Amino acid sequence: MDTTAIGGCAPEAAICARGIIREFEAGQSTIRVLHGIDTDIRSGEMTYVVGESGSGKTTLISIMCGILWPTEGEVKVFGTDIYKLSDTELVNFRLNNIGFIFQQYNLIPSIDAAANAAVPLIAQGVPLHEARERAMVLLDKLNIGDQANKLPRQLSGGQQQRVAIARALVHEPRLVVCDEPTAALDARSGRRVMDLLREVAVAPDRACIIVTHDNRIFDLADRIIVLEDGRITHDGKEMPDDH
Repeated sequence: MDTTAIGGCAPEAAICARGIIREFEAGQSTIRVLHGIDTDIRSGEMTYVVGESGSGKTTLISIMCGILWPTEGEVKVFGTDIYKLSDTELVNFRLNNIGFIFQQYNLIPSIDAAANAAVPLIAQGVPLHEARERAMVLLDKLNIGDQANKLPRQLSGGQQQRVAIARALVHEPRLVVCDEPTAALDARSGRRVMDLLREVAVAPDRACIIVTHDNRIFDLADRIIVLEDGRITHDGKEMPDDH
């Protein structure tokens, strides 16, 4: 694996992205969604990525965590150039280093909540009994331990989201990537989720990226990046006054 530095990366960078361009084909046209993004995501911080629909937020975080290839540019995650890995190496890298919380919860419909939350551990070879026990700890912290034996279809949207959050955190990944993690939750549940994300996902050797429109949680960010039309227009501790 290539672990040499990309020019200008901060020493504490969990993610170093340089010159990120992403284009999509639309009929006879090419649409550029990201225009040469340069940014670092630092360990020990909870970083929000904020912007209007279509600004490129989800595209950017998908490229940062190895789901979507950039048209141009480089991405290193904890020193590894993820787009120089083979497909198998990239899958294993994501499994061992990254936890994902998607807008679509992607729960497996045929297994119960505890088994869904335990999926990353099972994929790593952890025995089923131990994996379920570790998943139960997080389900209890998210106040849905009493729903552990229910199938996804028997859960509310908010409960399904909390199972997905437990699944993203259960293997203690070094990077947690969240797409609207509080969107389906009331204020109290949303705060509980954010407290858990900070407890599990923010440490000197870990980082957390959150795409959100939820202004109820803006005060919890260590850093806020604003995207407009595929470009970073703000990078600071607080939201700018014109947003």
